[in-house]
Amino acid sequence: MHDPRLAVDYCGLKFHTPLVLLSGCVGFGEEYTRVEGFSNQDAGAICLKGTTGGARPGNAPHRVYETPGGMLNAIGLQNPGVDQVISGILPKLDFEETRFIANVSGSTLEEYEEVTRKFDDSPIDAIEINISCPNVKEGGVAFGNDPDMSARVVEACRKVTNKPLITKLSPNQTDIAHNAKRCIEAGTDGLAVINTLMGMAIDIESRSPVIGNNQGGLSGPAIKPVALLKVHQVYQVAKEHGIPIIGQGGITTAEDALEFLIAGASAVGVGTALFYDPLACKKINTGILEYIERQQLAEVGQITGSLLLNEATPSKCGC
Repeated sequence: MHDPRLAVDYCGLKFHTPLVLLSGCVGFGEEYTRVEGFSNQDAGAICLKGTTGGARPGNAPHRVYETPGGMLNAIGLQNPGVDQVISGILPKLDFEETRFIANVSGSTLEEYEEVTRKFDDSPIDAIEINISCPNVKEGGVAFGNDPDMSARVVEACRKVTNKPLITKLSPNQTDIAHNAKRCIEAGTDGLAVINTLMGMAIDIESRSPVIGNNQGGLSGPAIKPVALLKVHQVYQVAKEHGIPIIGQGGITTAEDALEFLIAGASAVGVGTALFYDPLACKKINTGILEYIERQQLAEVGQITGSLLLNEATPSKCGC
């Protein structure tokens, strides 16, 4: 869909719609092209599946489990490795249709740096850093749950690329706004808010976790209220530095997308919704355009950060 009112500027890249197809939900950008009626042009950008230095087979099954209002997944970063992605997959993508964003994952600082360096010498438009991976050198604590480690990953990647860097923030931490600030200071150009929440499902007959990895990332409508709040909190920091946000977490309708834009996102990510409605983006774009017309706005960018807070300030416990 190429209506100029939907176009946004994200980290200096023009997206012809504010929608971004999220990493892990569309493979390496070619899977949904087999669905009749689907078009990459309905998305402003596509985030490719998480990519590591070498090939990874992923976790043991079960890897995916449907929950009330959401989905648990623990794929385990199954991918063919960065060299194969660059030589075998990127040449097959149509960079005229939409923007493509690499998703860099790693278990060490050195791996993040290596994969980012290799993507820098490729036609990829931007690089998203998945800092929710466990740091094997420091006890398995996720890089994204420690502001110091988050900043170190961003600094390492910043040194080896001139492409736009987008840091994907984890909600599984104490102060996401502080982490965002550290990542901005370390050189990130954009932020993606949020990654999945950690969750579990149990088979009561066997009394064991349903997911082979015991725990997984929860996505889908169930996490939307949490994601909205995190976008609002991060926006308070990001707007001071002119850093744009991709808001994500449970977006299935135009109304969902608009809430994230109002909360402070410049673009919005669609992921889990695609599993049951591959044509969701077309409907969301149409709904956003209808809102723009109804509100008599000139472009979608006017919606970003337009939230009008109530005067009453709730207590920190939310009561």
